[in-house]
Amino acid sequence: MTQGPPWSGSVGGEVSRETDEPATDAVSRETSEPDAPSGAEPTSTEATWAPRAWPTEVVADAAPSREVITEAPLAAAASWAPTSVEKKATLGTGPTGLGRPPVSRETEHDTPIAREAAQAVHVLNVRQEEWPRPPKTRVLTVANQKGGVGKTTSAVNIAAALALHGVRVLLIDLDPQGNASTALGIEHGVGTPSVYDVLLGGRPLAEVSQTTDFAPNLRCIPATLDLAGADIELTSQVAREYRLQRALQAFLETEGSGVDYVLIDCPPSLGLLTLNALVAAKEMLIPIQCEYYALEGLAQLLKTVELVTSHLNRDLTVTTVLLTMYDSRTRLADQVADEVRRHFGDLVLAPTIPRNVRVSEAPGFGQTVITYDPGSRGAIGYLQAAREIAERGAATSSSETAGQGEA
Repeated sequence: MTQGPPWSGSVGGEVSRETDEPATDAVSRETSEPDAPSGAEPTSTEATWAPRAWPTEVVADAAPSREVITEAPLAAAASWAPTSVEKKATLGTGPTGLGRPPVSRETEHDTPIAREAAQAVHVLNVRQEEWPRPPKTRVLTVANQKGGVGKTTSAVNIAAALALHGVRVLLIDLDPQGNASTALGIEHGVGTPSVYDVLLGGRPLAEVSQTTDFAPNLRCIPATLDLAGADIELTSQVAREYRLQRALQAFLETEGSGVDYVLIDCPPSLGLLTLNALVAAKEMLIPIQCEYYALEGLAQLLKTVELVTSHLNRDLTVTTVLLTMYDSRTRLADQVADEVRRHFGDLVLAPTIPRNVRVSEAPGFGQTVITYDPGSRGAIGYLQAAREIAERGAATSSSETAGQGEA
């Protein structure tokens, strides 16, 4: 049996140098250590071992292959400096701005983030685009006795879109839940002057109106919990159906030139509050959810409108129908939309409001979806709907003025 050298770490046994060293050593001890001369004194391994000089090629680990980098390219890369022309061509194209080809403007805007940012700029009207205004104030009631069809959501988002594009809007919250006031960030706690004081206390609308923070063109008449008992309290009042109409007429006579649109958000019922809204308005906007139950309640709503036009307000007409919560993945949504368009014809707005979680999240932050996430599909849908309402109003008013001139 051959005994290994004394510095091998073995005691009188045959031990392989390969098994005695760790398997992860980058350089083998057999190739890096010189053979110890015979008869040399045993010394420690650390004192006698010295690594060889690195070779001229350095192996860099790179997945999935091993790339060999020589010293010549490294030296060339270290000594390279861009020319003035290259600096101009590559300026601002990357973290360093050097050594990268310039990026065209078309490529920069052809990404999901860039497209959403461009949509947000368009929705928020950063460029201060103004929509057409009607020659006289338009009063629209947003009503549907079916709950959960998007009445409040449609009212606040259409009002916000109009206000951000230079149109002066007054929103009246007639729902005791006060959701429209919440979405606009308006204070509507107990004791706040509200529409209840207008209906039962005789206070002017101008005294209880509040201006929103995000749009100075948008004012809101808040609703408080006191409004929950207004139906019972109005029962014994004289001219109970005309309370809101008279208050609104007095407001428009004094400040009518400062308001282009008046939107009235109604509760999901056909009580005295909704009746006051139908009597006070000349136009009616009906949001319809793209589901079967929404069609069932629509027939009863139209009968109520006929009764109001026959006895209380002959000027009331259904001028706008908006399809909400549209889900293009289901056939039911397409069937409901086709049925509504077949029945109402041109009264239905071309844009539909898709199902979008951002629309539901926005009220939790005291905002409309127009300001909460202007690049979302819900915000774009309401922007398009509001624009069509503004264009229809300007076109209708122009045609009426022309007809009166010919007469």
